[in-house]
Amino acid sequence: MKHKDARAALMPLPPVDRAHQVTAALADYIQRSNLVPGDRLPAERELMAALAVGRSTIREAIRHFQALGVVEARKGSGTYLLKPISGATIHMPLSLETTHLRDALLKTLEVRRGIEAEAGMVAARMRSSHDLKKIEEKLNEMERVHLSKGTSGPEDLAFHLAIYDATHNPLFRQLLEQMREAFERFWEKPFDRPDFARRSFPFHRTLFNAIAAQDPEAARGETLKILAIVEEDIKEMSK
Repeated sequence: MKHKDARAALMPLPPVDRAHQVTAALADYIQRSNLVPGDRLPAERELMAALAVGRSTIREAIRHFQALGVVEARKGSGTYLLKPISGATIHMPLSLETTHLRDALLKTLEVRRGIEAEAGMVAARMRSSHDLKKIEEKLNEMERVHLSKGTSGPEDLAFHLAIYDATHNPLFRQLLEQMREAFERFWEKPFDRPDFARRSFPFHRTLFNAIAAQDPEAARGETLKILAIVEEDIKEMSK
């Protein structure tokens, strides 16, 4: 790590939307401190004290940058910058300026449809036996929770993330991370309806079967079935 004669000041933040503010503050800090790829970021404790936020908030911001592939945590050594970033880079989250959940979900769905369908196809071609085991574990947990609770938002998301990882293309994860706030609305009981997209439940198993069979077209078809139900429920439940 190169010696830095003068570090940029890290100012405490007001208690509003801390995770997003910390993410932006870290990006700004990295730019102003002239940190370059290979440099180590300040320790968690130093960041916590400087920004007056808790460890979990700092870790969430670091995880965000890790998911984007711009920092790397090295066990026993610290967190290192892999790529130059700033508050103005494309690595900051993308979001929609809309007050209507229906419109936000439909616009996000247009993007999600392309990403999810392609991810399913690529995963079917590229998945390893280890990937398949991870996807099935997430699917089994999703089905277990769904059958006991009638809904399984976080577990459903984990299943889709496992498919992204099976593509062996980090851009799928990075795109999701940039749009996480918009995408996660699908798994947070939209319209306060725990039955949102419930009819898509069986197609997650058939999607897994298509990926297991290494059948890209079938994977695409099952993905589109899931998202067609999502679209129907957005329109129906927002009336």
